[in-house]
Amino acid sequence: MKPILSLRNIVKRFPGVLANDNINLDIYPSEIHSILGENGAGKSTLMNILYGAYGIDEGEVFLEGEEIAVASPKEAIDLGIGMVHQHFMLIPVFSVAENIILGMPGKQRLSMRDIENSVKKAGEKFGLKVDPNAIVSTLSVGEQQRVEILKALYRGAKILILDEPTAVLTPAETQELFVMLRELTEQKVTIIFISHKLNEVMAVSERISVMRRGKMIDTVFTKDTSPEELAQMMVGREVVLRVEKPLASLGDATLKIEGLYVKNEKQVLAVRDLSFKVFAGEIFALTGVDGNGQTELVEAITGLRNVTQGNVNIQGKNATNKSPRQIIEMGSGHIPGDRQKQGLVLDMTIMDNMILECFYKEPYSKQHFMQEDIIEKLAEDLITDYDIRCTGSSVSAGNLSGGNQQKIVVARTIFHEPTLLVAVFPTRGLDVGAIEYIHKRLIEERNRGCAVLLVSTELDEVLSLGDRIGVMYEGELMGIVDGDKADKTNIGLMMAGRKVEEKDETDL
Repeated sequence: MKPILSLRNIVKRFPGVLANDNINLDIYPSEIHSILGENGAGKSTLMNILYGAYGIDEGEVFLEGEEIAVASPKEAIDLGIGMVHQHFMLIPVFSVAENIILGMPGKQRLSMRDIENSVKKAGEKFGLKVDPNAIVSTLSVGEQQRVEILKALYRGAKILILDEPTAVLTPAETQELFVMLRELTEQKVTIIFISHKLNEVMAVSERISVMRRGKMIDTVFTKDTSPEELAQMMVGREVVLRVEKPLASLGDATLKIEGLYVKNEKQVLAVRDLSFKVFAGEIFALTGVDGNGQTELVEAITGLRNVTQGNVNIQGKNATNKSPRQIIEMGSGHIPGDRQKQGLVLDMTIMDNMILECFYKEPYSKQHFMQEDIIEKLAEDLITDYDIRCTGSSVSAGNLSGGNQQKIVVARTIFHEPTLLVAVFPTRGLDVGAIEYIHKRLIEERNRGCAVLLVSTELDEVLSLGDRIGVMYEGELMGIVDGDKADKTNIGLMMAGRKVEEKDETDL
């Protein structure tokens, strides 16, 4: 069988960075081919070249044996190449049908009824059922991704590039996506799946190409490899995929949540009568399907949302409805779930982002003047410690990859040695090497005596790190189980709304 797509000796340079270094790659018809690599490995750059978002410096691209030069995304779409980006390109206030036909002048001359019917038929054809009339802002993340995929296929894409497609999906939505992708290959759609998650590429791919620091390391058949081998190719060294931690040595309750009620943006109760404690020296992992009150709970704990009823107590002090700065001053650290909206100021430099929580304190500020040398030294040290891939601390945070942006947030938060660490999806968007490092850091914080509240939908992460695990469903706590006794079956049942008898925390 001949490749449908071939890349030969692809080179792409940015100022100070060789993003793609003589890359060669063959993609075959109707396969799911994964591109695996660390953050900054060059995989998204390579696909953006293919999609026409970046120009090519050197090399050749062949589509069905003929050389092509793709100068824009429009040209890529015309050639049958579609791409779904990690951050969706949808207009929230538009309907599904309006988003799908946006930028297609021929379609826009049709009546909306005809457009909606054609979108509905396309969805049925590709197994991507969507409501053409639904407003995008009302859809779940998984549904929005379905719209993005359908938008590409509606325009005639035969090669579909998915850039970190599971980064914002729940485990259930991820499995639905995999089923959907396999069905698409049966309709002769070729899938290029960009990821850094070993378990996912092993589950969905026929072949896997591994990139590291701009180079193509190897391409292997999925059936002939293992997560351990892939991790070593990605990072260039042996990676410990399982977290090792000593038994927890619990101290006093650092965080106490008592009878908490919290409303969401629609003024509907998202958290109902919630009570639990997080002790010094433990990782309390809170999980559940996304959208069951975890976000509102975290915002109430960190001062970003008012509590309707109940109490939040940190270090024996009432933290209910205090400001974020007041809660930080109580010894709390927060790694937010959305690094771009809540974690960083993207237009500011890495250096300035590193001091967002302490810019008004000595030694970083003296008599209202910023101490640039001290701030720069701090930033450079953290960049080295956390392996943040950049050309220097004066680079804008918005110019970094998502994973490197996440590392800035994690580095800034842990640097302050909080007594309470609220970590929401701390490894979202990180590669296997960075995940290993962040997990070790969380364990170090726990061993130091910090109380860690870990909020995650990644069950492997929850089961690996959690000394105790709590599960939320529709704003309520379904139960708390010991981490060493938990398994995916029991956690899954609680995530679906089944309660278990809770252990009395006074016995801990």
